[in-house]
Amino acid sequence: MIGFILRRLALLVPVLAGLSILLFLWVRALPGDPARALLGQRATPESIARVTETYGFDRPVLEQYFRYVGSLLQGDFGRSIRDGRPVTSTFLEKFPGTIELALAALLIAVVVGVPLGYLAARHRGRALDTFVVSGSLFGVVTPVFFLAILLKLVFADWLGLLPTGLRQDARIDATHVTNFYVLDGLLTQEWDAALDALTHLILPAIALGTIPLAIIVRITRAAVAEVIDEDFVRTAKAKGLPGKLISRRHVLRNALLPVVTTIGLQTGLLLSGAVLTETVFAWNGIGRYLFESITQRDYPVLQGYILFIALTYALINLAVDVAYGIIDPRVRVS
Repeated sequence: MIGFILRRLALLVPVLAGLSILLFLWVRALPGDPARALLGQRATPESIARVTETYGFDRPVLEQYFRYVGSLLQGDFGRSIRDGRPVTSTFLEKFPGTIELALAALLIAVVVGVPLGYLAARHRGRALDTFVVSGSLFGVVTPVFFLAILLKLVFADWLGLLPTGLRQDARIDATHVTNFYVLDGLLTQEWDAALDALTHLILPAIALGTIPLAIIVRITRAAVAEVIDEDFVRTAKAKGLPGKLISRRHVLRNALLPVVTTIGLQTGLLLSGAVLTETVFAWNGIGRYLFESITQRDYPVLQGYILFIALTYALINLAVDVAYGIIDPRVRVS
């Protein structure tokens, strides 16, 4: 298993190298001038030339790329064109908010989706199955931004049960150690801050987790329905084994492989696709920062974000492969 992990990590090097080349060329092929976008109405030929020279956009593309790779190897993703801050420090400041939101959304999707999919498979063709499948279809086709606005309108504006946005009430004097606001409140024993951060997290997490929830429900239902009809399940029933034991050891464990794959892919999508949710709820995360960077043609931020997401996807896929070996010993042997 260790050798397998090391080989997979080694394969990341050419993948990331190729991606960096494609990404570098693609970002510079985008329409618009970053210097003009940065300066706005104040742009003059002299100021545009000065900004272009400062950030090296006047150099040959090949030289720009090698300078960029050299900085990457030193852990430097460059500086934002928009605010001049190092991209790495901005990511460390804002990415915990996105991780916190994505993990909450994934928790909702898994905790609700897997049991619903299992129950739908056990009651195929009945009212419960029809209700779950119809609900999952609604979750897949509903745009995230529409659901986010609807949740905000109903539970925040009309009912006043939950906050309308932001990560925490500005009136709370909270101590931020890790920038994971709920965790920080628990670590510092500032219970009011932890509760406030949790209430701010509910609506964005539900909005972001709806599509993964629907997908997990459908994949779980299909996987469990397929395993239920296998010979070894009927044999276990014929032996008189308890139903809970059959469900846990024979049905769920053998149906988990496609579910784990789906959860792994959805985790990467949640980390990379929180832009709309963070924008609607004014959530101070990396997704909202990326949206603002796109409008400003902020090349270093775009490049750093996409490379980071690619690395995250690769590590998540590796974790999924390792989980395969834990769930199914046959995979481990092969």
